[in-house]
Amino acid sequence: MTQAEIKLCSLLLQEHFGEIVEKIGVHLIRTGSQPLRVIAHDTGTSLDQVKKALCVLIQHNLVTYQVHKRGVVEYEAQCNRVLRMLRYPRYIYTAKTLYSDTGELIVEELLLNGKMTMSAVVKKVADRLTETMEDGKTMDYAEVSNTFVRLVDTHFVQRCPLVPATENSDTGPPPPAPTLVVSEKDMYLVPKLSLIGKGKRRRSSDEDATGEPKAKRPKQITDNKEPIPDDGIYWQANLDRFHQHFRDQAIVSAVANRMDQTSSEIVRTMLRMSEVTTPSGAPFTQPLSSNEIFRSLPVGYNISKQVLDQYLTLLADDPLEFVGKSGDSGGGMYVINLHKALGSLATATLESVVQERFGSRCARIFRLVLQKKHLEQKQVEDFAMIPAKEAKDMLYKMLSENFISLQEIPKTPDHAPSRTFYLYTVNILSAARMLLHRCYKSVANLIERRQFETKENKRLLEKSQRVEAIIASMQATGAEEAQLQEIEEMITAPERQQLETLKRNVNKLDACEIQVDETIFLLESYIESTMKR
Repeated sequence: MTQAEIKLCSLLLQEHFGEIVEKIGVHLIRTGSQPLRVIAHDTGTSLDQVKKALCVLIQHNLVTYQVHKRGVVEYEAQCNRVLRMLRYPRYIYTAKTLYSDTGELIVEELLLNGKMTMSAVVKKVADRLTETMEDGKTMDYAEVSNTFVRLVDTHFVQRCPLVPATENSDTGPPPPAPTLVVSEKDMYLVPKLSLIGKGKRRRSSDEDATGEPKAKRPKQITDNKEPIPDDGIYWQANLDRFHQHFRDQAIVSAVANRMDQTSSEIVRTMLRMSEVTTPSGAPFTQPLSSNEIFRSLPVGYNISKQVLDQYLTLLADDPLEFVGKSGDSGGGMYVINLHKALGSLATATLESVVQERFGSRCARIFRLVLQKKHLEQKQVEDFAMIPAKEAKDMLYKMLSENFISLQEIPKTPDHAPSRTFYLYTVNILSAARMLLHRCYKSVANLIERRQFETKENKRLLEKSQRVEAIIASMQATGAEEAQLQEIEEMITAPERQQLETLKRNVNKLDACEIQVDETIFLLESYIESTMKR
């Protein structure tokens, strides 16, 4: 765990959950697994506050617990899961793209609350959608429920582990902490719920539609309380499935850039056919026959079987080897080499960074060393057609930044420089790790800059919010245009300009965070895939 990762985790925890949770979370990241009382003692926090902080972290899957032989429960932070919080906007946007506003709000609620029952999610999302609709229109629970089922069917949402029924029925003393389990077949099994109803709007008046005061309402609710049909069955967002979708999108985009739209559509069809059957960490997709691919192509693509076979042959013969041929049955069996694809994407990222940092001639040398594997300095000069002095300067610059490495091959055991070959090479894995570390530092700097910008203009932001609230309340009561204009003039022209500049800067920083996270995702996926092999 590097300092850059710890700092980024600290900023993310503080931004999402506040200072106390951040203090406990970072302490666990630094020290590893620890029991409750040791955490309270080391952080100087009261036992009650530590318990609440751990509850929040466990609810959001950021901390796990384990019971040891002596009955001591130890808590351990999941640093990788904390870093995933950076990707929350991307998960939500993906759900919106695939399943419209309803899917977006379902995933948003699950990410914001960590774990929720299906009935609670459906009711909350229906209420939120009803709020945004025109007067007289409401969102039906059944519609939200259908979208939830579709998300589960495509594995974007999955069940949380439960306490097994046998553990509850034991007559002996309860264990120090429950053991949670979930079977593979139940993970995507949706309970049969008959959720009947429509979303409700929040009322701004003190009285309900029936004219009864608010104070009387809680008592009525407790009297008519019915058992929740899916009580105890909690759901969470399946982040691995989202990552699989991001990886597939990156591969499709790479194929489109290298070849054409039809090739990318064929690859997209192959990935879509094997998205649920292929595990997220597998190096290859399941083999698919040419006939199966032809039958599964989108309706709008009117290409013949012969043209499809030509495209598949072209993809299989490509030097990048994104698509490979695994057999001849069924018109030819094809797989997508996910590991090779991620390797190519990581290499392209490294080349792009070298070009931006050191210029096109350095990028030429970098690509040359990548292609030839091992080269002496004289060979680099000759192949790249760059003068000796410049080539030496560029090589040393990249060597000092750890983009390329130097390998010594001695002729004699004494490693004398005159009798040693010095070969330049690119270790993609170590270069990817170095770049990933820099990306973490970049994101931490971006978050700190955004927080600084907001803090510097805090007074102005509060004033703007107050004015907007006054205007909204006056519009609701039917105020005249002149009165609204008068209120708007409370913010002067220079202040308005300052607000515009702040908004533009914050939007730019947010966009930068998302772009850096895309690079982080590619590098992490490549490193994870390489380590598994």
